[in-house]
Amino acid sequence: MYAIIIYLVLINVAAFTLMRIDKTYALHRKRRISERRLLTYAAVGGSLGAWLAMHRYRHKTKHPKFSVGLPVLLILHIAGLILLFRWTMEK
Repeated sequence: MYAIIIYLVLINVAAFTLMRIDKTYALHRKRRISERRLLTYAAVGGSLGAWLAMHRYRHKTKHPKFSVGLPVLLILHIAGLILLFRWTMEK
């Protein structure tokens, strides 16, 4: 269970950081991080970090993929963690 927690912390920090870097690149008109990469990090467990960065830096808030997709992913991840936690407690 500790490995899962460490993984989730790391992937969320990475997703948050990527969103912040992409926002900085956008402001300086540099080459951007692809939406696919940002969404992949969110999908593999970084939805909370990506969602927090989206609101903190007001980045990608007008894109439905992010404004709707990240909360949906976050809900799915929370539900999955609850199920995993219950399953491990039953054993």
